[in-house]
Amino acid sequence: MSKLPYVTLSSATSLDGYLDTTDPPRLTLSNEADRDRVDVVRAENDAILVGARTVRRDNPRLLVRSLDLQTQRKVAGLPPSPWKVTVTKTGDLDPNAAFFTTGDAPKLVYCPASVATRIRQRLGHAALVVGLGEDVAMTDLIVDLADRGIRALMVEGGTTVHTQFLAANLVDELHLVVAPFFVGDSRAPRFVGDAAFPWTSNRRATLANVQQIGDVVLLRYALSARFAVHNANSRHHLTGPPITVRTP
Repeated sequence: MSKLPYVTLSSATSLDGYLDTTDPPRLTLSNEADRDRVDVVRAENDAILVGARTVRRDNPRLLVRSLDLQTQRKVAGLPPSPWKVTVTKTGDLDPNAAFFTTGDAPKLVYCPASVATRIRQRLGHAALVVGLGEDVAMTDLIVDLADRGIRALMVEGGTTVHTQFLAANLVDELHLVVAPFFVGDSRAPRFVGDAAFPWTSNRRATLANVQQIGDVVLLRYALSARFAVHNANSRHHLTGPPITVRTP
């Protein structure tokens, strides 16, 4: 088995921990300066993963926006944007969604093996469909990505995917941006759902640094011992002061 990809989970929430409201349009949590930062992080990674609900609800393109960053990737022998990855139980995905139709990098759809044939018929040549057991476990998913040569994976949501990756202790680094307002609606999607997480009041996550970006705040957490080495060797560097990481 290949070495597992380094996983960065990136998200933005309201002060009360919500990702969005219950109704369109999509809630704007970040700002332009932070979106530029996220673009740099995307450019550092080999693949970006979102859940199928995010594909349906937000219709994300998941591309590197900066032409300079695209050029740097091409010079390094990489596609202009990372691979796109999603995971679905039912295959309720539109092959005309921006996830599938924008960018030249490979698109992968992970699903239960029992529905893989039907999803392949639905999506055609829009993506490579990979069936993984009866229920897709995130550990099996990143093992498969590692075997395909993915060394660094960025996870961008939503609630279910965040919960699964964090509860399985698969995240090396967490980027959590907090916007300066409340949503106040328990029906809205939250950052994570109910789960038994590795980090508790008795085992606190390691805060690597804090950065103000306009009116939002970025909290970076080191969730594994791989954090320090990965950031020292990163193709690009996030802004912010040097940090010292103490492994829990």
